[in-house]
Amino acid sequence: MTEHVGEAIVLRTWPFQEADLVVSLFTREQGRVKGVARHALKSRRRFGGALEPMTHVRASYVERPRQELVRLDGLEILSSPMARPVDYARTAALQMVAEVLEEALPEGAVDDAVFRLTLAVLDELQVGRVWMPITYFALWMNRLMGWMPELGRCSVCGLDLRGGTVWTSAVNDGVTCEDDGGAGSEALSAESVATAGRIFRGTVKGLAEEEWPRARAAQLRRFAIEVLERHLEVRLRSARALG
Repeated sequence: MTEHVGEAIVLRTWPFQEADLVVSLFTREQGRVKGVARHALKSRRRFGGALEPMTHVRASYVERPRQELVRLDGLEILSSPMARPVDYARTAALQMVAEVLEEALPEGAVDDAVFRLTLAVLDELQVGRVWMPITYFALWMNRLMGWMPELGRCSVCGLDLRGGTVWTSAVNDGVTCEDDGGAGSEALSAESVATAGRIFRGTVKGLAEEEWPRARAAQLRRFAIEVLERHLEVRLRSARALG
C-alpha cells in the first residue's frame, strides 16, 4: 500500500456502487488516475465542492497492489471554477479542457508540461476570460502531443507559405498551398497563422490581457479543435457546445 499526497485536477466523476463516486484525476506526479471517493453521494462534508470538475486540489490517496482504483482520502481545494459565477461559455470551455485531457492522456502517463498548461489556462478561465484561454489551450495541446502541423510550408510540394494563407483539411495532416489543397480544403488566413505564432511565443496571461471577443481567432480555434479531433478520433461534444 502506497500513500500519495500531491497536486491534481479533477476531470470528472460518476456514480459507483451505492453512495460512492469514481473520480478521474489528472495528478502532477502520476498522471491520470482513477479513485473511489467513499460515501461522497451520501455526505458532502468529506469532499464538499472539491469534486467539481476542473477543481485544482491537493489530493491524498492510497494506491493498493493489483487494484485499478486508488482510495481517495481527501481533497483540499487550491482553486475552484465555482469561486465565481459560471456562465454558459465558461462552463463549456471548462468542459472542453476536461474532455481533451481525459481523451488525450493515457492513465499513468506523467506530463508536467500539460499540467502547467492546464493550470495557466484555468487561472484565466476562472477570472471570466474564455476565448483566448481556450484557443491557447487547443493549440498548445496539439503542440505538446506532437500533433501540430508546420504552418509555414506546403506538406505536398514544400512551397514556403510563411506570411500567407494556408489550406487545411479536416481529414489530412499538414497544411498545403492552394494548388495542392484538394477537395474539401479550407483556407486558414495569414492573420490566423500569425496569431498562432504569437500564441506559441507568448503566455496565456499576457495574451489574455488583450481584447478577445468570441469572433477573434475563431477560424484558428476551429482549426485547432479539428486537429485535436482528428488525432483523438472523437468529436468533442464540449467543443460543439462552445460553438
